[in-house]
Formats: sequence, structure tokens, C-alpha cells
Amino acid sequence: MEQILTNRSVSISELKRSPSAVLANANKEPLAILNHNKPAAYLLTPQLYQKLLERFEESEIRLAIVESRADARPAMAAESVFAELEASISQK
Repeated sequence: MEQILTNRSVSISELKRSPSAVLANANKEPLAILNHNKPAAYLLTPQLYQKLLERFEESEIRLAIVESRADARPAMAAESVFAELEASISQK
């Protein structure tokens, strides 16, 4: 059986029958939507979803920093990078 990653869950049938009541009863907590007693989806508040996206973006930035430190190419001064970008933009 698949693990349910929330404290609360409802069936798809219950969600279809009364979506407003399901959302009200969730008390702004994540909610697992079950299909045949297996997680089919998760409902999150917009605030929690935004926070998850921000954490994902932060982890991607951290990974990029780690990867860049392992790059054997010589470092470039930021001024040089911006000057090259500016020159390429002005050519278009």
C-alpha cells in the first residue's frame, strides 16, 4: 500500500460530492485525495504551495552554486559578464 503523506485524507467521491465542505474541514492542512484507498492527489493551500515552490527554487540555486564551484573553467569577474551581456543585447 502506498504511504499517505498527510494527516488528513478524503475520497475522490467525497470531494466530488461536497468540495466546499472538504476544503472547510481541511483547516488549511494538506489533504490527500484517495482513489481506491491510494493517494491520487494532494490538495494544498496557495500559501503552502508557494512556500514549497520557494524551497524548491532555493534548493536549485544551492545545487547550481555547488556545481559551479566544481567547474574547472577560470572564474570571470561580474563586470566582464555584464559587459558581454550588454554588448550582446545591444547588437540585437
